[in-house]
Amino acid sequence: MIRGWIAELALMEPEDFDDRERIGLLRADEELKSALCASQARVTVAFDASQRRAQETAQALEDARIAADQLADQRGRELAEPDPVARKLAKQLADKRAAKLADSIGCQIALARHESPTNGNKLLGLAKILLTEMPHTFTALATGRLNEYRAILLVRETAFLSLEDRQAVDTELAADTGAMNAMGYRQVTAEAKRIAYRLDPASVVARNTKAVNDRHVSLRPAPDAMVRLSALLPVAEGVAVYGSLSREADTLRASGDRRGRGQIMADTLIHRLTGTPCGITGIEIQLVMTDRTLFQGDSEPAHITGYGIFPAQQARTLVHYQGNGNSGGAGLKNGISADTDNGLAAALEDPGFRVWIRRLYTAPTTGQLVAMDSTRRLFPSGLRRFIIARDQTCRTPYCDAPIRHIDHIIPHHNKHKDRNNRASRLENDGSGSGVTSELNGQGLCERCNYRKESPGWTSTPQLRTPTREGPEPRHTVEITTPLGNVYTSTAPALPGTKRVGADPRSLPRTVNA
Repeated sequence: MIRGWIAELALMEPEDFDDRERIGLLRADEELKSALCASQARVTVAFDASQRRAQETAQALEDARIAADQLADQRGRELAEPDPVARKLAKQLADKRAAKLADSIGCQIALARHESPTNGNKLLGLAKILLTEMPHTFTALATGRLNEYRAILLVRETAFLSLEDRQAVDTELAADTGAMNAMGYRQVTAEAKRIAYRLDPASVVARNTKAVNDRHVSLRPAPDAMVRLSALLPVAEGVAVYGSLSREADTLRASGDRRGRGQIMADTLIHRLTGTPCGITGIEIQLVMTDRTLFQGDSEPAHITGYGIFPAQQARTLVHYQGNGNSGGAGLKNGISADTDNGLAAALEDPGFRVWIRRLYTAPTTGQLVAMDSTRRLFPSGLRRFIIARDQTCRTPYCDAPIRHIDHIIPHHNKHKDRNNRASRLENDGSGSGVTSELNGQGLCERCNYRKESPGWTSTPQLRTPTREGPEPRHTVEITTPLGNVYTSTAPALPGTKRVGADPRSLPRTVNA
């Protein structure tokens, strides 16, 4: 039914309507989106319940077997109560099993919705709360009076309240009274906070105190060869940090510094944290580029591991000039123009300034990095760097979290299993039986690496077949979920890749399991 709607909507021509009808159509589309979000919530909760019932059924027999073994091990001893140590271990095992199941369910939801595993678990939690604790919010979503993001805001701002108080907020704001009519996102958040504080001020204070534990620093790529460094801090400390940087900027501006106020604050932050004028010392940059870009002046951009696309001319500047007398790397000093910012220029004069460029080359047309192998169980540092440069972010489809683990696709403990299985037949290609190789290695975030060991999940590296465009395609992994849904994850395109049509990172398909 829904796929039929998709097909019909794809054929709809807006030119067939007048402007009044187009506005009405936009409103109807928005209400339909909200109703579909409510439908997804229902399906999500039903899927979660079904998976948990199946797990409980499968585990019941195993628990009975373990209990029988424990009774037999008592050798006829009469115990009034179960062994407390065994009881504690059993609870820990059950908790671990439940956590693995929850993560597996969340990841399957994420893959189906083209979301990251982290968002999949958040969507599962949202759906459960809407259906079981906030009926008015759910009804407003299902009838198109509320969009999904406003529902998320209401759930988030009531997360610390008791069930009774949460439902009071739900009734006051989301019941069909028009309380949220024309409210923007900030107004919805502020109103939910106001009501929550009126109902339970102590919980609001406790929540603010607990939030201190969530303080952190994060780094995200930004346009134009920049990054965004962010810090989530308690309000007093955050205001103090900003005030200190602001005062320094005002002082330097008053003394004639021609840099902008924001530039001075950024440079001061770098200097105070790193101790050098521009904060660059003893780092290594992995620069992936084609030989044409380096030697022939080609415009094909390079790729810097941990950042992304980097202009060809600037990439050549990084590797062309040898500086600071280091034969093992390339310096930047002689490659900086006269217009360079004062902070970087000062850093280049610092005797402790060192940047090493590790150059990695890609095969023509395919963009495939040159392969590497190891006979060891653990991935050596060179192979780890190689895989990080190849994969860039977590290889689970739709997950763009930073790589934390480099691990075997086919587990290393499979190495001594039956040599007639498929993994063993792949061994000669460097992918099977848990060998430590480029083909059998992948970069994953911590969460996804642990989840792939959960029951029912399998990953298999795909053999590479030479094509007309090049010797072999980019590295590809086939991921199978417990329900038999199969997703493929192909390593991102690197410099030198021949573009043919769309190049999605992951293409899902369903296999009858």
